Formats: sequence, structure tokens, C-alpha cells
Amino acid sequence: MTHFRGGFHPSNDPGRREWQNPEAILGGLGLKAGMTFVDVGCGAGFFALPAARMVGPKGKVYGVDGNAEAIGALKEQAEKEGLDNLVLTAAPAEDYVPGEKLADFVFYGIALHDFHDAAKVVANAARILKPGGKLIDLDWRKQDLPIGPPSHIKFAPSHAAKLIRDAGFIVLTIENSGEYHYLITAIIPGSKV
Repeated sequence: MTHFRGGFHPSNDPGRREWQNPEAILGGLGLKAGMTFVDVGCGAGFFALPAARMVGPKGKVYGVDGNAEAIGALKEQAEKEGLDNLVLTAAPAEDYVPGEKLADFVFYGIALHDFHDAAKVVANAARILKPGGKLIDLDWRKQDLPIGPPSHIKFAPSHAAKLIRDAGFIVLTIENSGEYHYLITAIIPGSKV
């Protein structure tokens, strides 16, 4: 993630697995062996590492984050685990397109509200996704919560959905994800669900 306002960074929360299960979330999305997953704002890999394990050696995970330290920590952990299916980049998400029609999923894990130009980041996803691929936005509910960033910097689901629609996507679902988050699933028009 490019910046965390309010001093909160979820990858610094040692209890994060108590309130968010990345394997369950990714499995629920339909992530499977052999797929290509792009984690935009991947941080130190809370979702990227489980995704790399799930897609296996024939799959690929692309991760980008503006924080070079987080990318370095993720590279170290991937090497420790012998995961060589990650392609990691330290760069602003606004400038990141790893390939055209490349991915089965473009994923924002509690990150979309942190980008300087969220509209551009979402527009990039339209280029990155394969036909039939899905954009996934998992983010904080816009309310005061016992954890997470202050509510004034969060996106309401309606605002996030509008950004996604304005980039040419069809929003399929907006649903709750655990106690503190919502999850938006979207596709490019003409894609089969």
C-alpha cells in the first residue's frame, strides 16, 4: 500500500488472523491451482503468500506495493517457503500494469482507500484482467471500529462500487466479509460469470 493514514498498518497487527482469514477469503473467491492472482497493495504478503500457496507452481502471483521494505520482507518470506511463483514489485499502484489480459483476479486487500488515485488503480485492473477475470475489493466498513484506520479515510461500499463501475466494470456482489469488512466482486462486461 502506498500510504497508511492514521498510523494503522494491518500487516503490523499480530492478531490480524483472529479477525481475517486469508485462506478462507481466497478460497471463497474461487482461487485455485494454476490461476494468476494480482495483489495490488500487497504489503508484506498477508494475502499474497496464501495465494501463492493456493495457485501452486503452475500459477502465478504478482504483488505490488509502494513500500519497498514490505516488498523486501515478502521476498524473504517467499524464499524461506520456497515459493518461486511470486513476481514482486515496489512501485506506486497507479503506475502498475504487469501485463495485459494477464490475471484471473485483481485483488485489493484493505488497500483501495489508501491509494493516491484509486480511480486510476481500478482502471489499471481492467487492462490486467483476462476475459472472465474478477476484480475483488475487500475493505473496511466505513464506521468506527475497534481496529483499523479512522472512518473518515475509509470508502463506503457505494463509493468503492461507483469507482469500480466508472472504470467499466459490472459489480456482481457487495457483501459483508467478517466483522469489520465488506467485499465487492466485479467483472468486465461480456465476461462469463
